[in-house]
Amino acid sequence: MDFDQAHAAFISHHMERRNGERKGRLERGHREAEMLFCRNVWWPLRGSFENLLPEYEVLDWRGYSYFCDFVWITNAVRLIIEIKGYGPHVRDMDRQKYCSELNRETFLTAMGYHLISFSYDDVAYRPELCITLLRMVLSRYQSSMTCHGLPRLIEKEIVRLACTLARPLRPIDVQKHLGVNHRTAVRYLQSLCSQGWFTSATGTDGKHVVRYRLQSHNMQHLHTLLSY
Repeated sequence: MDFDQAHAAFISHHMERRNGERKGRLERGHREAEMLFCRNVWWPLRGSFENLLPEYEVLDWRGYSYFCDFVWITNAVRLIIEIKGYGPHVRDMDRQKYCSELNRETFLTAMGYHLISFSYDDVAYRPELCITLLRMVLSRYQSSMTCHGLPRLIEKEIVRLACTLARPLRPIDVQKHLGVNHRTAVRYLQSLCSQGWFTSATGTDGKHVVRYRLQSHNMQHLHTLLSY
């Protein structure tokens, strides 16, 4: 099944199961930006529309209905995906709308949703960047927890930790984050060094390695490691 067939079946499936404003919103809301996201980003990355819900209704902190562009729902996550054009979301937005949007996003986070946004321009003209970033997001919820996949999962988590802390890692950082002992933490860090992801640095005595720095030239290739 090619994209056009799969997309038509995807929308038809949800249209048949909706009525009233939920159906009307899907008819009116799933337009150029949303279709471009499906064609340029989601389909090349996933190859199906399983668990993806278009124009999904949620309530904001005031109890008002709000329709998200997409929500991806699995046992592990409820991920809201928004496609934002510069005009309506920046140029034409007044202070009240800006406040409301931020409050809504914070409220949805409090309600257990994870929310990410892509610009229309990136979806239309730089979809490969969107695919890379979305792959990194989805990998957090789809990493294998089998014995075979566990070392790879831990390596991913160490790289994420380095990005989060924005400084060289010490073995104690990995110990605390993963709940492992010193020797195990060092073993994983040395493995990542051998793969070229980190470089090691010694302390003032010049003998013992005390920190591990994420190689800056790898930042643009993080999806290679973090992809699922």
